[in-house]
Amino acid sequence: MDGAGEAVPPQAARSLVAAGARMDRFGWVPATAGNLSQRLADGRIAITRSGVHKGFLTEADIIAVDAAGTPLRAGDKASAETLLHCQVYRRVPDAGAVLHGHSVAATVLSMTEAAPALTFSGYELLKAFAGQTTHATTLALPMVANDQDMPRLAAVLEPFFTAGMPLGYVIRGHGVYVWGPDMPTALARLEGLEFLLACALERRRLR
Repeated sequence: MDGAGEAVPPQAARSLVAAGARMDRFGWVPATAGNLSQRLADGRIAITRSGVHKGFLTEADIIAVDAAGTPLRAGDKASAETLLHCQVYRRVPDAGAVLHGHSVAATVLSMTEAAPALTFSGYELLKAFAGQTTHATTLALPMVANDQDMPRLAAVLEPFFTAGMPLGYVIRGHGVYVWGPDMPTALARLEGLEFLLACALERRRLR
């Protein structure tokens, strides 16, 4: 592949930079936490490079990888978690963007709740997720154990995709993964999920 083919289109790079700034504004990507990606029209994936603060991203911090997560330009380093983004794009055909954050609410709840999933009922914000038309529903957010072995973690997650996972999922003590057909939708779903998580944490405090 030539240099032009390896470059991330400026519009996609700007989209990811803006998403990183928004997530940083809400405290969802502290330090160098989190990963953001977007599927490109040619099937490549634009993703944040490893080890950069998402609140200070530049277009140069957005790299291109192939469908297996391999960087397409010499010297580029993708996060090990790139594999989880690739899994979403493989299993969810209409996914156009994937966001991974490390909020306080997601981290605390996933470390203190023993159930295999968090459930949310009656919230108006449930309508922010695909296929939901009413607040009078219950959605589950699966939680899986953290693992530094990404292929093994991806294998654990694989069966959940059969159920659709409308809210995304949580890696315990780590953070959330959400996606959507485009970046604005993915961001809206992340904000909706983080609202639900914050409400769940606050309700536990009030008990």
